[in-house]
Amino acid sequence: MAVAIKEYRAEARFQRVSPQKARLVLDLIKGLNVEQALNTAAFTKKRIAPVIHKLLTSAVDNAKYVSGEEGIDLDVDNLYVKTALANDGPRMKRVRPAPQGRANRYQRRLTHIVLSVAERESSVRSNLVTKVEEPVAEPKAAPAAKKKTAAKKAPAAKKPATKKAAK
Repeated sequence: MAVAIKEYRAEARFQRVSPQKARLVLDLIKGLNVEQALNTAAFTKKRIAPVIHKLLTSAVDNAKYVSGEEGIDLDVDNLYVKTALANDGPRMKRVRPAPQGRANRYQRRLTHIVLSVAERESSVRSNLVTKVEEPVAEPKAAPAAKKKTAAKKAPAAKKPATKKAAK
């Protein structure tokens, strides 16, 4: 019996960052558990990371709210980041002064970020609960590397060459 797994999503539109830069952070959290993804977003040193953290929190809150309204039993600890997209938004055309009275055009890119979280399949959860952890044999330690001997000894001092007497 296949049960459709519900997705819960949140969007942040018109963010002032290029999609390429947003994807750097989104690729870090894609597929992670929500708790791990929140920690990753909190400690990532990118300007868009706090926005993604807030968006992920919003997606989890949406999941709690919708599951409560629909009477679905939702395990928040079992949520993971299913999709994380950064799509192009509109571009703002701007002008920058250039030498000799000219002007150069450039574009400020905007991004639409979409995050969706879903609950992991129940079969995976039941396997994790019923699985008994067996003690794992520790791998044998590799033999210690042999210490290198001291540098080669300097060659013995040669005796001064003696010239044979010419006859």
